[in-house]
Amino acid sequence: MAYLRKNMAIDLGTTSVLCFTRSQGVVLNEPSVVAFDSFSNEIVAVGAEAKRMLGKTPGNIIARRPLKDGVIADYPSTAKMLDYFIHKAMGRSLLSPDVVICVPSEATQVQKRAVVQAAKAAGVHSVYLIEEALAAAIGSGVDISEPGGHMIVDIGGGTTDIAVISLGGIVVSRSIRVAGNAFDQAILRYIRDHYNLIIGDSSAEELKIQLGSGASDGMEETMEVKGRSLDDGLPKSIYISSTEMAEALRPSLMTIVDAVHDLLSNTPPELAADLYDRGILLTGGGSLIKGLDRLLHDRISIDIHHPDHALTAVVRGTGSSLNWLKKWNPSDELFSESTRQQIIQREELRRR
Repeated sequence: MAYLRKNMAIDLGTTSVLCFTRSQGVVLNEPSVVAFDSFSNEIVAVGAEAKRMLGKTPGNIIARRPLKDGVIADYPSTAKMLDYFIHKAMGRSLLSPDVVICVPSEATQVQKRAVVQAAKAAGVHSVYLIEEALAAAIGSGVDISEPGGHMIVDIGGGTTDIAVISLGGIVVSRSIRVAGNAFDQAILRYIRDHYNLIIGDSSAEELKIQLGSGASDGMEETMEVKGRSLDDGLPKSIYISSTEMAEALRPSLMTIVDAVHDLLSNTPPELAADLYDRGILLTGGGSLIKGLDRLLHDRISIDIHHPDHALTAVVRGTGSSLNWLKKWNPSDELFSESTRQQIIQREELRRR
């Protein structure tokens, strides 16, 4: 009956969870937020409904993100959240599904094991892991089997994964904890320091989406934002411009630019030559910040490209890896290692 078992790919992100099936594509995209009653320890809401409760709950209801910086920070909540999302995406079934979950490139063995155990606690049959950068490359349409260099910069909610890929494996990589959430915090600090105004995380995220920019393009836009004044404690509204948003976000964006530059300096020369010809791929929600591609190009003088589905490239690449499940031993620690060996063997046979 194993052939009746359903398969699913999951992008378990700090800010959102995406689920993918081969038959339907991306079937779920919801915030990774859980709300529970601290008295009874019962889950009150998950996903979009729980996100609407952030900062608005009474004392006994706690709404939180169970993942931080791309890894699990609250194990019980993560397991319950996964159980809810899996059943919402696939429905009830007699056979528990097999899933592939992406993890940050530099996640430790303890962090990877926590992801596997949380999925098992959610009722999953077999769990496989794939590195985010490798999944982003596959989801962007990159042929990872060829012996040539490709650089991926995946800017998610909690981490930015940067990697150079060749022959189905990651040659050099780096993961930094500067991404979408860090952008939100930079906006919060800027408004507090310049206007003595405290705003919520949701307002900061909306500002980032609407006005976020890495460099001024001459098109000045403004947006009203409301919060609580630190001067008198009363509600207050102000108008923020896109130029101010560029100033607020620039330090965080330059941290990412510097990390890309550092990784390039550690890339083997032959692969660096490939990158100069092919450019760099930007994926993830954070990569959609306007002007980030210009900042990168000005620093490293290499072309920057966005795939057609930058926001869902990771989960689509994770979904493509479902085709390898029959050839993959569940005892393997990481999907990329198993896949890389398969690709290398295929290349050797092709060259004979």
